[in-house]
Amino acid sequence: MKRALCFGLALLAAGAAGCRSYNAWRKTTFMYFDTVCEVQLYCSTAGFAEARVTIDREFGDVARLFSPGSRDHAAPRVMALYAQAREVFLRSRGCFDISVGSLSRLWGFPSGKHRLPEPEEIRDALRFVGLDKIRGHPDHLEVPEGMELDWGAIAKGFGIDLAAQALIELGIERGFINAGGDIFCWGTNPQGRPWQVGIKHPRGEGFLGVLSLTGLGAATTGDYQRFFFQDGVRYHHVFDPRTGRPARGKQSVTVVGPEASLCDALSTALFVSASPEEIMPGYPEYGAFLVDSEGRLTSLGKPYPLRPGPRGEP
Repeated sequence: MKRALCFGLALLAAGAAGCRSYNAWRKTTFMYFDTVCEVQLYCSTAGFAEARVTIDREFGDVARLFSPGSRDHAAPRVMALYAQAREVFLRSRGCFDISVGSLSRLWGFPSGKHRLPEPEEIRDALRFVGLDKIRGHPDHLEVPEGMELDWGAIAKGFGIDLAAQALIELGIERGFINAGGDIFCWGTNPQGRPWQVGIKHPRGEGFLGVLSLTGLGAATTGDYQRFFFQDGVRYHHVFDPRTGRPARGKQSVTVVGPEASLCDALSTALFVSASPEEIMPGYPEYGAFLVDSEGRLTSLGKPYPLRPGPRGEP
């Protein structure tokens, strides 16, 4: 009897061990924000299933609220992101502006049917540009008739922040989210070191350098991401809201800091600004790497180390 009881207990223990879910590195992808979103998490099987539902919920909500044509100007998340966008607008003296949707459409970027508008068309479109024309009320935004909001330079980072925070609250202590080059990473990578994030060369192959990050976001704005050539001139999707034309003077700007949404917005503001050094003092926890039109690399703000290297896989 005693031997039979011991054998039964051994079988029970073996069964419990077989059902136990161990932490391991797990990968998945989502399709949001017109790009592939790659996620790596260190968690259990059950935790991974919950994480996938959580990411899908957060990304889906952001996509619904901030996709082109969305008219929900009263949701709490819309109000929160507008407040952040307005702050960057003011601190950058208008270089970052979410009201450039009419310009993007005029130049044919949403449809992919690119064109070089006539000067009078640009002047007409600029009548509907200017975040300062939006009236913010405690519970909603009053957007002028004819104005088209383009949240693309901040909403993707916002979605990453929301997803990462939700995953951390689930108890996932190590992870990496990459949504088309906008990233947030926390904890250590599979090798037990900080995550290695490469800054893409805006003209050549490989990377300008590699960052070692943890608990930080990063985002890049570049003239190589969406563009077309006409008569040998590159026209890209990052508009100067004051001129209605693609901003000039830089090939790319990468920003690193605690929030992916601010990295996203600041990379655009710095790309557009002729005086980016005047913007960064307002964001002491953020650092930037700028590549000018001649391919020269400079840095501003908090000095995050950038080491040379041909590879930048996380």
